[in-house]
Amino acid sequence: MTFHADRHVHILIIGGGAIGTSLAYHLARDGAKDVLLVEKSQLTHGCTWHAAGLVGQLRSKRNLTRLMQNSVAVFDRLEEETGQAISWRKVGSLRLAGSRDRWSEIRRSMGQAKSFGVECHALSASEAKGLFPFIVEDGIEGAAFIPGDGYIDPYSLTMAYAKGARQYGAKIEEGVCVEEIVVEGRRALGVVTNTGNISCEILVNCAGLWAKRVGEMAGVSLAAGIVEHQYFLTEKKLKLDPNLTTLRDPDNNFYLKPDTGSFAIGGWEDGSKGCWRGKPPLDFGRELFEPNMDRLELFALPAAERLPVLNEIGIQTVINGPIPVSYDGEPIIGLVPELDNYYTGCGFTAGIAASGGGGLALSNMILHGDAGMDLWAFDTRRFGPLHSQGRYLEQRAIEAYGSYYKIHWPSEEAHAGRGLRRSPLHEQLRKNGAVFGSKFGWERPNWFSLPGSEAIELGSFEGKPGWFDAVGAEVKAIRERAVLIDQTSFSKFEISGKGALSAMQHIAANDLGTKPGHAIYTQLCNNNGGIEADVTILHLSDDLLWLVTGSGFGVRDRSWVERQLPDGVNVRDVTDQYAVINICGPKSREILQSVSDDDLSNEAFPFLTARKIEVGDATALAVRVGYVGELGWELYIAQEFAPHVYDTLKEAGQPFGIADAGYRAIEACRLEKGYLYWSGDITPDYNPYDAGLGFAVALDKGDFTGREALRTIKKDGVTRKLCSFTIDGFAPLHGGEAILSGGEVVGSTASTGYGYTLGKTIAFGYLPASLADEKSFEIEAFGKAYKATRGPRVLYDPKMERLKA
Repeated sequence: MTFHADRHVHILIIGGGAIGTSLAYHLARDGAKDVLLVEKSQLTHGCTWHAAGLVGQLRSKRNLTRLMQNSVAVFDRLEEETGQAISWRKVGSLRLAGSRDRWSEIRRSMGQAKSFGVECHALSASEAKGLFPFIVEDGIEGAAFIPGDGYIDPYSLTMAYAKGARQYGAKIEEGVCVEEIVVEGRRALGVVTNTGNISCEILVNCAGLWAKRVGEMAGVSLAAGIVEHQYFLTEKKLKLDPNLTTLRDPDNNFYLKPDTGSFAIGGWEDGSKGCWRGKPPLDFGRELFEPNMDRLELFALPAAERLPVLNEIGIQTVINGPIPVSYDGEPIIGLVPELDNYYTGCGFTAGIAASGGGGLALSNMILHGDAGMDLWAFDTRRFGPLHSQGRYLEQRAIEAYGSYYKIHWPSEEAHAGRGLRRSPLHEQLRKNGAVFGSKFGWERPNWFSLPGSEAIELGSFEGKPGWFDAVGAEVKAIRERAVLIDQTSFSKFEISGKGALSAMQHIAANDLGTKPGHAIYTQLCNNNGGIEADVTILHLSDDLLWLVTGSGFGVRDRSWVERQLPDGVNVRDVTDQYAVINICGPKSREILQSVSDDDLSNEAFPFLTARKIEVGDATALAVRVGYVGELGWELYIAQEFAPHVYDTLKEAGQPFGIADAGYRAIEACRLEKGYLYWSGDITPDYNPYDAGLGFAVALDKGDFTGREALRTIKKDGVTRKLCSFTIDGFAPLHGGEAILSGGEVVGSTASTGYGYTLGKTIAFGYLPASLADEKSFEIEAFGKAYKATRGPRVLYDPKMERLKA
């Protein structure tokens, strides 16, 4: 269509809740000019107005905690800065543990708090009652108190953001409903509203409940669901200390905020109702649903057991309203992969608590191209179109909502919406005892149950998980014999067209200029040298390359590459066309050679070779590379031939004791080998030299993204180094634990796990460069300090003799 704008703005924000107004405030405060926020009704009229307003900072990952800490920093200054009261009550938060498993989970969080710099105190049941006298102590194993938490009035907070935004020059218009978004190529040109057409340079979707609908207006898929959420206000018959802390009792599934003479109490019950498949009508406004007393009882009755005073007072009001819940329960922030000027800030279940930090991070992305921290766990690109499918999204949103206060076991898997994407080997692997996990909709074998044993998926906080011995058997097979691993879920992209090689040379840090028929391990860096992706590139010809990356990183990595490619070079997703079977282990060559007429000797097929071979009666692209540190090949096979190749290899491998292995065994092996995982060990916060990946940086190959920054980093030296640590025997590490030197926190762990071959617990973590040559450290977990030895960067086969055999 031809788009005629009635007016033009630089940055247009859709949505006037806490997130949208916070973004407008932070943009304008940072000097952005010509910022306009439009709200279809009135400010707060989506779900902000009925939010409870609790503020909690501690999250499971460092940067997520930092985002919440940034929110508190904004709350601390906002009232004085704007002159608008926000009723910010920094009274702390008390979290109770009603079981030993919960106490383990909370103690783990407190250990992370120490490494994150969040003040947190462990309390006994009697000390907890001293802070919150209304509770009964029965069944309380312990409690955590975070003094910097509290609660705030959502309406007043939003009005303060709006006032601050206006003070700094932004404009806010209510009663302006966006009805259509006009897109041309990869840009949103502007919007059609009930009051006229507005063109813009940057469009931001902060539409809250309507985010998915506003996304679809621009052809953008967003995994932003909606469910019903209830809380109630008691009668105002209580005498409360004005500094009474907030309370969370996850084992009884409720949270509590003190109010004027009353309590506001809510929960996260199973079986909540999904709303509109995530797409409410545009005319839905400041409305609530009828209370559902059956669901209310699921947290109200347990709350009365913990707080007997509730049996003496009645319920004054029940609030049952819609709230956003994304596919995985976390917010959706950032530039969308489909367009070059369309950002999102939506899916915030805890939108009030996160509004300050979320608005700041999104403002930094828009104005400076960097959030100020890696926010992959919130990134828009962690989802693809499949996650926004109505029924699939609703199932997962309801489960994520109901799991909010459940114990989150290490390595836990979701249960809703399973079985969507299956490898052609799925049924055979199931018969072989596979216990599946889910990644990007794919069913993947996490591990295989041992004959005669019960498959126990449940993890453990302080002990060995149920799958510990089974995974150990798979690792033994990898190291001593041979295994087959189904890696079909790998994201695979074909990059083709004239100039494809030179285009990718400009994006990748390593040199891709070897002759065709090779695999190259490389990072894709940003202009600051930070690692945006960690991939393998297959150089098949100068006009044809493949990019292979993790199952959950495909949308992100494709977007990063595609935005930098010149016209005429195209990217095509071939993930679903090819299965991937990894045959690896010291006997893998003998097995594969027995079913192939191609020469697979080390001389004819050396490490990092990529070449088509025959396997049985089929053809595969064989790539001599792997993630477990052993001799092996990744075989890329057309989906329809994969079962034949698997059966052929399995039969040929029987005399050698071939076995199946899953992703948990891969994880254990890669830790021993010192291989890194993007989003855990390496992120945009770190550069290749920090992480010991300088060997994959070719500064002398010519210009590439991040080259000048990396040249400077190499010249000046790094300030931190990624190190490996080992603890003798088994230790209950899960990542995020504090690393101590001389009793002081000097870092935190990233990846952790057990090295079955070494008989040691392994952890990766960054240390200040000044400490990176020290040997003796401690890693603190569940209140215990474990002696940890800093080891070499590669703990297993450092000379790569087995890998290159």
